[in-house]
Amino acid sequence: MKLQKYSEIVAAISEACNKGDGSSVGVLMKKFPDVDKTTLGSISTQEVQRKVKKSFHRLNTPEKSSEIFHSYTARVEEGEAPGVLVRMAHELDYSPAMLAKLVLEHHLKATCPDVNITKSQINGLLRDTTLIDDRDLSYEVYLCLLEDDVYGPFADSIKHSIGQEYEFHLRKTLDKLNIVYHDEDELRSRGYDKTPDIKLDIPIAVDGQVINWIESKASFGDEESHRSYLKDQFWSYWNRFGPGLVIYWFGFIEELDEHREKGIMLRDSFPSSITFMDPLSVN
Repeated sequence: MKLQKYSEIVAAISEACNKGDGSSVGVLMKKFPDVDKTTLGSISTQEVQRKVKKSFHRLNTPEKSSEIFHSYTARVEEGEAPGVLVRMAHELDYSPAMLAKLVLEHHLKATCPDVNITKSQINGLLRDTTLIDDRDLSYEVYLCLLEDDVYGPFADSIKHSIGQEYEFHLRKTLDKLNIVYHDEDELRSRGYDKTPDIKLDIPIAVDGQVINWIESKASFGDEESHRSYLKDQFWSYWNRFGPGLVIYWFGFIEELDEHREKGIMLRDSFPSSITFMDPLSVN
């Protein structure tokens, strides 16, 4: 996808949010019928994440978070119908799951002031809301987790499952082509800390470029995420294993594929035309 088309999609997402349509993929599909639904969904999710990150520091100050907590308790005491936190999240233009986490943390501090509340305890309650001692809050948090497609344990499980599905698809393709490889788990068992999803035992060539490793990303490759991956993952793989291939299954901004000559190639699917190396051949 060209950068210009990506910019148009991001602008459409912003426009939809301003009109109260949120980040509805259905709205985007009507405007961009030539773009795959999964691609639009991935771009939309990334935009929601950016918006939440910008709001996080504004809403998580001691003063603001305390104000939010007391507003929630007041509305519940006034007998407002269930779904208070979901409605508050929409009013604040914030993630329902993240708002639920904020309120839950305040609740725990208020009911157990002498106990040090850890992140693992809070995350445990989010994974099983029936363990929350306050019945109303338990249900409110549960509704927030159901509402949130981006944050929270339900959303995390879905994203993890999708990632696993595409990694399985990649391994199945390699097996079908009789390409011998080691996966991430096998590499880590050998003591490697940063590892790609696939390390080929015998390199292949794609468009004349040698490929030693393959990384699977069940997401859209935008500039921010790609730059982060380059810094935290891809260059480390390149430094250790040589040139490799990154597959962004939901597409990527074409202009980001600028490191081919240095040894990092981007694709949105497994290459259909590859060249196999014959280790027995003699030049």
